[in-house]
Amino acid sequence: MPGFVEKPEPIQVPGLVHLHTGKVRELYRNEAGDLVMVASDRTSAFDWVLPTEIPDKGRALTQLSLWWFDQIADLVPHHVLSTDLPAGAPADWEGRTLVCKSLRMVPVECVARGYLTGSGLAEYKETRTVCGLALPEGLVDGSELPAPIFTPATKAAVGDHDENVSYEEVARQVGADTAAQLRQATLAVYDRAREIARERGIILADTKFEFGFESNAVAQGASVEGGGGRREGDTLVIADEVLTPDSSRFWPADQWQPGRTQASFDKQFVRDWLTSPASGWDRTGEEPPPPLPEEIVAATRAKYVEAYERLTGTTWS
Repeated sequence: MPGFVEKPEPIQVPGLVHLHTGKVRELYRNEAGDLVMVASDRTSAFDWVLPTEIPDKGRALTQLSLWWFDQIADLVPHHVLSTDLPAGAPADWEGRTLVCKSLRMVPVECVARGYLTGSGLAEYKETRTVCGLALPEGLVDGSELPAPIFTPATKAAVGDHDENVSYEEVARQVGADTAAQLRQATLAVYDRAREIARERGIILADTKFEFGFESNAVAQGASVEGGGGRREGDTLVIADEVLTPDSSRFWPADQWQPGRTQASFDKQFVRDWLTSPASGWDRTGEEPPPPLPEEIVAATRAKYVEAYERLTGTTWS
């Protein structure tokens, strides 16, 4: 099963308990019970976490997420408490560390699509649907959808694929009220971000969010709506990263052309090189991917930085 080519040893910091190593982030808990998220420069492709890092990637993801949290704050509360470095943390954590609320996470990847591509396109080609939603005939790779759609997925472990599921399945798993909240929040945030990106010459083709519930002194015996669903008095909170090149597809609007693979602001350089003869790697085999060459690393870093600069209107430093 794919996973880490070389799984890193987490850095130990006094006062922090290491909880989890993800594809990109290390997760800790501090003495106050808050979560400390540290975004590394790791990158993944085809369910593998690669042996080569992309310089500044973790800082770019963190700073772009913070900028987006400000843009959507009136739509849904976010989980960030502070960007202060924990005492004793290495200097390299600066700019890539978030202290966050500890939430009851909903086990659903909340995906919004305004354009057809990726796994949605693959499903459409077979059934003319995406997550059970019927779509018009004649759509191709990169087609704009008649309206944005909510296409949830189950959250998978490192090395596994997220699996697209229907809205009805989400409602069965977490309860009808929670499913409705997730759909409404996902599409509201997507609509806001899509307009902001469009003003900057970028198409936000699709994106995914994670949500959790913040408990508000729920009384003993309060009702629970379903496994992972809302409890009485809980507040839905958006978590993890938001609207970054790792969680979204950003396309330059002036190069958009349905019917082909779109130019993008993300790690497409990595995917393209890995599947090219130059890499010598067999994606269908058992061997892990090789290290990335310097020119692919540099090109990928440049795309992350360009996405940050074009969206925020500020110069990367």
